[in-house]
Amino acid sequence: MRIVIVGAGMVGTQLARHLVLEKHDVSLIEANEERARHASNRLDCMVIHDEGNSFSALEEARLAKADALICVTDSDEVNMIICGLAASRYPKLLKIARVRNDDYIKLNAGENRFLEDRAILGIDYFVHPDVEAARSVLNAVEHGAMGDILVFADTPYELGSVEISEGSEFDGLAMKDFRTLVKEDGLVTLVEHRGETLLPRGSTVLSRGDRVHILAKEQDLDHIFRLAGRSERTLRKIGIVGGSRVGALIAEGLLGKTKKQPSLKGSLFSFLKNVIPRSGRRVTIIERDYNLCKDLAARYPEALVLNEDISDESFVAEERIDDLDLIITATEDQELNMIAAIYLKSRGVHRAIAMVTGSGYAAIARQLGVDVVIPMKSVVVDSILSHLMGEGITGIHRLGNGDINVFEIELGLDTPAAEKKITELNPSGGGLVMLVTRGESSFIPRGDYIFKSGDRIILIAKGSSEAELERFFGSFQGSRRILGSGNILGNSSSVEGR
Repeated sequence: MRIVIVGAGMVGTQLARHLVLEKHDVSLIEANEERARHASNRLDCMVIHDEGNSFSALEEARLAKADALICVTDSDEVNMIICGLAASRYPKLLKIARVRNDDYIKLNAGENRFLEDRAILGIDYFVHPDVEAARSVLNAVEHGAMGDILVFADTPYELGSVEISEGSEFDGLAMKDFRTLVKEDGLVTLVEHRGETLLPRGSTVLSRGDRVHILAKEQDLDHIFRLAGRSERTLRKIGIVGGSRVGALIAEGLLGKTKKQPSLKGSLFSFLKNVIPRSGRRVTIIERDYNLCKDLAARYPEALVLNEDISDESFVAEERIDDLDLIITATEDQELNMIAAIYLKSRGVHRAIAMVTGSGYAAIARQLGVDVVIPMKSVVVDSILSHLMGEGITGIHRLGNGDINVFEIELGLDTPAAEKKITELNPSGGGLVMLVTRGESSFIPRGDYIFKSGDRIILIAKGSSEAELERFFGSFQGSRRILGSGNILGNSSSVEGR
């Protein structure tokens, strides 16, 4: 697949690095000279130092022969204009733009009915980072913020990760004995041990500090987490630090829509469909900007809005912030988010969720004791990847340090895997079919399982295995499934948790 990426910030470079690893032909355009030089030194792909809205730069990047154009510059308008320019000459090209302005998303959500069957500027998909991040936070909250959660559409199963505590029943457990301890229908799919990611075998022994990724039904996952040493706690008193876009979306999801709030009509809350509001929740929003606090108080009358600085120790004591069940730090300052989450946990807050920029800070935050970490850039990259690989793949999620991929695959009528046993799938880097959905039934397959056309499977494999998977399941890069004009990318719920 040939892909042109405009914007070499953290999202653009993460995306390019992943695609290059998977042997795709990538061209990267960046207007900033320093960023372009940095990307050129670190990535094995064509890097062009030029403006992305220049046709000459797009042609130099071989847009005419490209399969997809992805615009992830810092400007919503530039991203949209570049896609519009490309659409005028190459209408069949897949075009994805990252945007942050809520109004653009509402246009594509059907609030203006006359746009329902037309793409804005020819853009096939919009990515909204704040919607993706808020969805990840809310999924974690609904599971008690005990660890990170990956939700799969139309199945009762979820993939949760949790760190094993010292003295827990998982500490010292060999994988061959897993079924004797865990009676529920579950599967350990990945183990992170001292910086190394392992696809576990029967001889693998778990120990404290390991982070395990477990597939199980939603109602069973919390019990398995408790066996790993994580105590369950009802989260009724929740604090949100930061009232900008993502903080407001989280508040909206926690409070839910009510008839008393007509202003929520057409809001981005409609994309947070998996969140179930719980009665008795008390939400406190802490924000330094006075004008923003006024707006938040008007929009969310059920919430307590405090115009304060979370770094003020006297404020924490006076307002009894340390009495919260959960703190969610969602400011635009990732260092403040980490420090505030760690500090408030030391003061007695039971759970903490922190937003950071990328996976590097996520690893640091986990080591320091943050329960769930949301790396916003990684969430956006996963969302783009989920809609880039064609009709066969309906979702891609990266785990660990980005070297493990979880694929959601729908087997077509002519798939090479049809009528073959699961044991015949043996990628050189290692892999595991975690889950199969056939019709209305979802189950963890055994070794004698035979693939059928129409099956939907969840598969975990090491990076750079895409070519081998294609030989077994058919091309992922054939005709793309464009679900309509201007859809929101919303299949990814990846988070990184402690």
